[in-house]
Amino acid sequence: MLFQNEQLLVRKLQKEDAHHLAKWLSNPNVLMFYEGRDNPFNLKRVEKEFYDPDEDGVLCLVDYNGTPAGNIQYYQVSDEDRKRFGYDDETEMIYGMDQFIGETTLWNKGVGTLLVQGMVKYLREVERADRVVMDPQVWNVRAIRCYEKCGFQKVMLLPKNELHEGEYRDCWLMEYR
Repeated sequence: MLFQNEQLLVRKLQKEDAHHLAKWLSNPNVLMFYEGRDNPFNLKRVEKEFYDPDEDGVLCLVDYNGTPAGNIQYYQVSDEDRKRFGYDDETEMIYGMDQFIGETTLWNKGVGTLLVQGMVKYLREVERADRVVMDPQVWNVRAIRCYEKCGFQKVMLLPKNELHEGEYRDCWLMEYR
C-alpha cells in the first residue's frame, strides 16, 4: 500500500487488476477524458501498456470503500520536459502524475479530490517532491477545478500537447509547490 486516506486506498498495480483497467478503458464515458473514445483498450493492450517492465513510473490502483475505482501513476519528470517547462534547478525533485476515476458512478463525489490530495501528500512526504505537475487538456474543466481545489495552479499553456480523438489538444501545465 502506498497510502490510505479516509475511504481511499492506493496500492501498486498487480496483474489481477488488468481486467479493471480494460473495463474502464473501454468505456466511452471514461475514454472521453482519458485516451480518447477512438482509442479503447482491451485486456491485451492493457497488459502491454500498463505492465511494461521498462516503464519509468509507478502505476497504482485506486480503491474506494473496498471497490476498485481508478488508476493513478506518478513518475519523475524527464530532463527533456524539465527544460520544456522551464525548470532549470536540477536539484529540485519534480514529479508528474496522471489519474482517472474509472467507476463513473463515483464521479462528482469528491473521490478525485481525495485521490489528488493523498498522492500529493505522499509525493511530498515520502518521495520528497519539491513540485508536482500535471497537464490536463484545457477543456477538461471538471478535472482542472479538482486540481485547483487541491492547490495546483495553472503555470503554462502547452499548445497542441496531446493527441486526443484525432486532433492535438492544448493542455495546461499545472503545478503544486
